[in-house]
Amino acid sequence: MFPIVNDLLANLVDGLFGGNVPFYVVIAAGVMVLIAARRFRLFGNLLTLALAGVALAILVPVVKERARFDPRLARLGDLFGHDPRAQQAVGGELRVPIAADGHFWVDVRIGGATQRMLIDSGATITALSERAAATAILRPETPAVPVLLQTANGPIRARTATIAVLHIGNVVARDVPVVVSPAFGDMSVLGMNVLSRLKSWRVEGDTLILVPHHPQDVTA
Repeated sequence: MFPIVNDLLANLVDGLFGGNVPFYVVIAAGVMVLIAARRFRLFGNLLTLALAGVALAILVPVVKERARFDPRLARLGDLFGHDPRAQQAVGGELRVPIAADGHFWVDVRIGGATQRMLIDSGATITALSERAAATAILRPETPAVPVLLQTANGPIRARTATIAVLHIGNVVARDVPVVVSPAFGDMSVLGMNVLSRLKSWRVEGDTLILVPHHPQDVTA
């Protein structure tokens, strides 16, 4: 099974059953129901249609929600009503010099507060520390289908929030989904769900260049 689909289904099962029922048990139960239904052709056809309808009713909103956090699901989200143009980052080109530690750091303005954040193209989702979220006056919530993140210390659950307006120097992104967890310590990371909104980004020598869509003055 594709990793994205596997993660999505695992998260869905965990959210529906509170993590008390193993994923394989749910799959096995579904297979047993389908096998039993095959013994009664008409009933089986009706049951199959009903199960397909229930699956779509559950998966569509889950995919729409997950597409906000995961650029890998963005195309699926577009099929369900997401306007990709509304997710584009705008503004002026930004050049970020490499820091002494070999990473690229930027000052990000969220809700009137400035946060120092690491730009990490290996991070799927933008992540905020608990302190950064509190400083930005964000109110993280626990989603119905939990967000499970893989870390060096194993999987962790994270709460979610949405940044109305995020300023990275001359670049502006709106309605940015983020995850928040005490497991992040004091580290906040700008991930691919922001970088993917840019027209382009690249590294030239010791400089990271962020190029947004629709160049305009957004410094006010």
